[in-house]
Amino acid sequence: MTLTRPFLLALLGAAVAQAGTPDAVLRRGAYLVQIGGCNDCHTPLKLGPRGPEPDLARMLSGHPEALKMPPAPVLPEGPWAVTMAATSTAFAGPWGVSYAANLTPDKETGLGAWTEAQFLQMIRTGRHLGQGRPVLPPMSVHSLRAATEADQKALFAYLKSIAPVSNRVPAATEPTVP
Repeated sequence: MTLTRPFLLALLGAAVAQAGTPDAVLRRGAYLVQIGGCNDCHTPLKLGPRGPEPDLARMLSGHPEALKMPPAPVLPEGPWAVTMAATSTAFAGPWGVSYAANLTPDKETGLGAWTEAQFLQMIRTGRHLGQGRPVLPPMSVHSLRAATEADQKALFAYLKSIAPVSNRVPAATEPTVP
């Protein structure tokens, strides 16, 4: 019986150590991307055999730079105040027009030049690079704030590990005032 306790403690220690391995952190980040629905807005669609489907060759690369959007429609008065492009990568509302960002590690057009500290600061402040313009709807940075710091870091580690895609997303535009 006296060997049982040291054995269990050794197993627990090994399990805790395993949870912090780079592979485990990346798996956790991939899981968070999946359950967080990140691909729903940040991965462009392509036409598949059953209709629109995520274009995984451009996974998390944001609104396609080659897709020039016409002006957003005039928003109706009342509670219906948001429109979304058929691509699921461009959105218009009282904030103006926002485009899903390139979350790949491309150094010129994505998160490649971001540090982990900047990513965490963006989550904490709700501002681009932690100090710029506000992160715009429909991105729910508030949900990310509820995640543990370990999960926020796992998310960033995973985003830095995926294939970089060069895709310069258009800048957000201010709302049109009639």
